Amino acid sequence: MDTIYFKSPTRVDLAGGTLDLWPLYNFVQDACTVNVAIDIWTSCEIKKNNGPEVKIESLDLKKSWVFSDFNAFCASTDNSLLFYKTIFRSFENDFKKLGHGFHLTTSSQSPIGGGLGGSSSLVISTLKALHKLLKIEIPTPLKLVHLAHNIEAEMLRTPTGTQDYFPAVGGGLNIIDYSSQEMALKVQSLEGTPIADNFLLVYTGHSHHSGLNNFEVMKGAVSGNEKVLEALNKIKDIAVELKDCVQSNSWSKLPELFRREYDARIQLTPAFSSPEIEKLNRICIEAGAHAVKICGAGGGGCVLVWVAPSHRQKVIEVCEAENFTCLNAKPVDPFGM
Repeated sequence: MDTIYFKSPTRVDLAGGTLDLWPLYNFVQDACTVNVAIDIWTSCEIKKNNGPEVKIESLDLKKSWVFSDFNAFCASTDNSLLFYKTIFRSFENDFKKLGHGFHLTTSSQSPIGGGLGGSSSLVISTLKALHKLLKIEIPTPLKLVHLAHNIEAEMLRTPTGTQDYFPAVGGGLNIIDYSSQEMALKVQSLEGTPIADNFLLVYTGHSHHSGLNNFEVMKGAVSGNEKVLEALNKIKDIAVELKDCVQSNSWSKLPELFRREYDARIQLTPAFSSPEIEKLNRICIEAGAHAVKICGAGGGGCVLVWVAPSHRQKVIEVCEAENFTCLNAKPVDPFGM
């Protein structure tokens, strides 16, 4: 029995989040997003069956489903299968030619609503595994991201950006440029950077709703809300500055940029913050951290704390004393598919 296995990292966005949604980057005349892959993984494993039986198992939902064949799976009306049915629909004809069944298992280490792009990473893990199962060449990163974000938009019925998929595809420090003409990716190694030494990821314990927050921003921008558009332009400028810092190794400027990004994101919509995030920000700074960075669309989930090694343990202690969870997460260097 053959086994196919793929795992993909999640990410922490360093700057330019939200601007990866079309058409928002056009509203600010091009934009960029900078993020880094982290070792909080999602995975998809497929074991080939000799017979036609199809078994789907979600370790996160603690549920499994067994069908006599692929047609029986397609006929199911169980809403819990939405993730799998939406992805499989893109390969329906290929599945019908497969000639055998399979046992597919998915899992994610990301906290639910953690703001780490966990669902996007899981889509990438599953797509890679399905391409291997169906003997289809895995597309280039840009094409794979295009497919994944459209699948997830259909799945969630909400606008989706693209930045979450790139670190899942190949790891590393990702710089994604958006313009009316193209979407361009540059992946950098983490070797020689201070990211790992200053990186502390903290989970607030409160789930966030990225699709809803981003949709509110989308509505405000499309309707011409000047406050929203001003905040988007600030986020764009900060992202460009951070991109320049990364490329020139001017890492000492990051804390200031994180602080400015925090203020701009709250201006975008107060829903990006929460009482938990505000408290976490306060106690971390008091304990010696340089800055905090809201992950994803905020409102809960995880927060990146940028803290020097000399103050790391103190920050961990004050966070844990307030029942926040410090995650043992580290950046992931680039890797091939």
